[in-house]
Amino acid sequence: MNHDTYSNDYIAAILRGVKTIAIVGASANEVRPSFFVLKYLLDKGYRAIPVNPGQAGRDILGQKVHARLADIPEPVDMVDIFRSSDAVPGIVEETLKLVPLPKVVWMQLGVRNDEAAARAEAAGLTVVMNRCPKIEYARLSGEIGWNGINSRVISSRKPVMRKGYQSFGIRMPGDAGEK
Repeated sequence: MNHDTYSNDYIAAILRGVKTIAIVGASANEVRPSFFVLKYLLDKGYRAIPVNPGQAGRDILGQKVHARLADIPEPVDMVDIFRSSDAVPGIVEETLKLVPLPKVVWMQLGVRNDEAAARAEAAGLTVVMNRCPKIEYARLSGEIGWNGINSRVISSRKPVMRKGYQSFGIRMPGDAGEK
C-alpha cells in the first residue's frame, strides 16, 4: 500500500469501524498532543485506553493507564502510536501478539516505519502512518472548518448536539449532500 496518501474513504472507514483504541505513549501532561487526542477520542465516544509504563496504574482522564498492550484486559480495535519511529517495530510486535488481533495500527504525525507497517499488513492489519486520528476525524466531520481550516469536505449538513458539544460525525462522499 502507498502510505504517502490516504483517501477520505480509507480513513473514514477506519474511524467508523473502530470502537476501542489503545494510545501507546499517552501522557498525563495536559499540554501534550497525546493528552489532547485521548480527550478528543473519549469525547467522540471511543473507548480510549492509555498505555504508558511510567504512568501505569494511575488514571488519565478517568482511564486506567496500562504499562503495555498485553496488560489491557479487553480487546482493542486500534493501536495508536505516540512514540518515535524507531520504537514502532517493538510496538507492532507486541500488537501482533494480542488475541484477538486489533484491526488497525495507526502511527501519529511524524511517525513512520515502513518495515513495521509491512509486517502489520502481512498479518492482516490496516495501517496508517504520519496522521492523527483527532485531526482526521475533525477534518472528515467538518469540525476542523470551525477553526477556519480547509477540510476539503463541503457540506450543508447541520451539526447534531451531543452532550454539550456539536458534532457532524464522520462523513464520506456519497452521504446525503456530500461532494
